[in-house]
Amino acid sequence: MAISTSLGRAHEVDLPGGRIRYYDSGEGAPIVFVHGLLVNADLWRKVVPGLVAAGYRCVAPEWPLGSHEIPVPTADLTPTGVADLIAAFLERLDLRDVTLVANDTGGAITQVLLARNRSRVGRVVLASVDSYESFLPGPLKGLPWIARIPGSVRATIEPMRIRALQRLPIGFGWVAKRPIPPDIADSYLLPSRNSAAIRKDLRRLLKTLKSRYTLDAAKHFGKIDIPVLVAWASEDKFFPVSFAERLAKDFPKATLTLIDDSYTFLPEDQPELLTSAILEFTRLHATP
Repeated sequence: MAISTSLGRAHEVDLPGGRIRYYDSGEGAPIVFVHGLLVNADLWRKVVPGLVAAGYRCVAPEWPLGSHEIPVPTADLTPTGVADLIAAFLERLDLRDVTLVANDTGGAITQVLLARNRSRVGRVVLASVDSYESFLPGPLKGLPWIARIPGSVRATIEPMRIRALQRLPIGFGWVAKRPIPPDIADSYLLPSRNSAAIRKDLRRLLKTLKSRYTLDAAKHFGKIDIPVLVAWASEDKFFPVSFAERLAKDFPKATLTLIDDSYTFLPEDQPELLTSAILEFTRLHATP
């Protein structure tokens, strides 16, 4: 399965519980990306080139969130387990003063990481993310219960073979305002459709995605004194702007930027505006 060449060279690294593939491009201060559920590093394919051109090193891992190609059967796939996996990744690559850029489910996991181990994180961009009581958001809250039924994951994913269904709310219709190119949709959906091992990973993950993790992480926000950019789609169908305002208020060093003409997948719908917001934020809060 092809991954966009704009992400850079592919590498693999062994972490506790399994191996992770990641894409590395550019030189300079590191930016590490955290995608969400049922997407992979391709989510960032239109953001990375602009950041690399501006002098940053961009590292885009394939986190085990259902669109990964390397199974991780012994990994802890709870939100805390995946947060610890991110921390282990930063340590393994010896990345310091990192800018984390997270979207969707990846934002919830990043909040858990900030509450547990932010020693290598210098600043964070939360770009339309799950938070507080909205993990998962309302229309998807039943997924953890559905995932408890044997065979349910395959039954849920299989209809996405039909391109027209991908534009419905059960597909990408409520997260991407514009149609996702077929090759990118395949990049997101084929791993779980083609691999029983990936579906098993996905099922283990889905069963744990509950708001108690984000609500617990939120208790620590007042102590998190690193700069946070809350970049939010003003038309987001899953995450109301009120949640963005709440995050911006609860983090001591947060700023809020609204991005128009986009749904949750800001890197898909408005990559140029998101890239500009990231660049402005990182330059404003660069380490001396």
